[in-house]
Amino acid sequence: MSDVSGSELRALMARVPSVEKVMASAEFTPLIGEYGRTQVLGAVREALDNWRTSAQSGAASVSALDAAQLKDSVEATLRQRNQSRLRSVFNLTGTVLHTNLGRALLPDEAVQSVMKALTQPANLEFDLDTGKRGDRDDLIDELICELTGAEAATVVNNNAAAVLLALSALASKKEVIVSRGELVEIGGAFRIPDIMSRAGARLREVGTTNRTHLKDYEEAIGPQTALLMKVHASNYAINGFTKEVGLDEIAPLAHARGLAVAVDLGSGTLVDLGQWGLPREPTVRETVKAGADLVTFSGDKLLGGPQAGLIVGRRDLIAKIKKHPLKRALRVGKLTLAALEPVLQLYRAPEKLTERLTTLRLLTRPADDIRLAAERVQPALQRALGERYAVAAEPMFSQIGSGALPVDVLPSYGLVVRTADGKRGGRQLLALEKLLREMARPVIGRIADDALRLDLRCLEAADEAQLIGQLEGVRA
Repeated sequence: MSDVSGSELRALMARVPSVEKVMASAEFTPLIGEYGRTQVLGAVREALDNWRTSAQSGAASVSALDAAQLKDSVEATLRQRNQSRLRSVFNLTGTVLHTNLGRALLPDEAVQSVMKALTQPANLEFDLDTGKRGDRDDLIDELICELTGAEAATVVNNNAAAVLLALSALASKKEVIVSRGELVEIGGAFRIPDIMSRAGARLREVGTTNRTHLKDYEEAIGPQTALLMKVHASNYAINGFTKEVGLDEIAPLAHARGLAVAVDLGSGTLVDLGQWGLPREPTVRETVKAGADLVTFSGDKLLGGPQAGLIVGRRDLIAKIKKHPLKRALRVGKLTLAALEPVLQLYRAPEKLTERLTTLRLLTRPADDIRLAAERVQPALQRALGERYAVAAEPMFSQIGSGALPVDVLPSYGLVVRTADGKRGGRQLLALEKLLREMARPVIGRIADDALRLDLRCLEAADEAQLIGQLEGVRA
């Protein structure tokens, strides 16, 4: 529209109610009660200023100044501003431990424990036996040692921090020997060489990318050597003409030379996953038993707990690590400890883990159960999307995720959305994927092979009912 004349503009401006009048109106009383006067006042001023700007170009509607309409506009603004940026989503990506979606989901026992820690004082650093100050690691170190066979343990905020702290405490200004085939980079640009540099240690590479021999380690050991280190390549695999030196060979060599062996297990599991038909990973206990003096691993991957970095190993090494100044900077808070302890407790009854530990329950969920869920959700999604799309329940493969066993897949089932005319989806599928992300509870899938794929492995009963209800609402 063209700009309005001076007289018309003055007439329009005369229709604008005062801020005080708007705030005093009955329509705004509930908003003030919910959001507080300060927020509502700011939103009202903004709404009236926007209206004045629109009026100058002739784009303003006088009806928008009606108290009810103005209230609706202000309420929409306030609702959007006060919506949490951290929102629940439906993880239909097929990746169980999805780094971008929060990794492991906590079991009920951990949730209840965190709720207590949030609302009640707790003995975080208070020894109830002596009445004196305690160590927060005391809350969980005995339990960790029981489950891993280690002499001592400590916890920091993630596995990268665990590696950084261990190297800073044990290898500062000295050399750490690592095979070239184990100099990994994981998500977020976490690189072993970079972490080693930040820790003040000097990297001594041995072997080649695909083949490393025991003699490579032997020849590299010198007066400046502090540690021999192995890094579990959980986020990639090298196939073909390869050779890796096992811990059972490295540990005797290191110990004969008076050196320690540190192992970064990454995803770190406490139980043999093979018993449930999952790809096998070395357990922490096996690693300790094989001669590792120090083992670091994550809490929110295969362990199924909160984000944390666990360090277990020889008592003297753990004591040295705990005295390092970085330990205080990297320590965990009460909420992490409150969540970690009940998760670890579940491992005392390994025969019940697939029922109680959310991560393992999702990883071992039978494909037939997922197929039935897909068949139940399919009609609702088809009705919501209409005739432009064809929705089919089809078999697919899930991933464990978060760098754990990336080359292994889990038979699953899900919904595949294609254009009804059978042509390439392109922009149409991108628009649909965006539409699902904009739902009240966003639906996160993935586009592959000219289709939008929604893997239902992580959609359990309660979430399934909510998703169907949300889809029916879209249709309405």
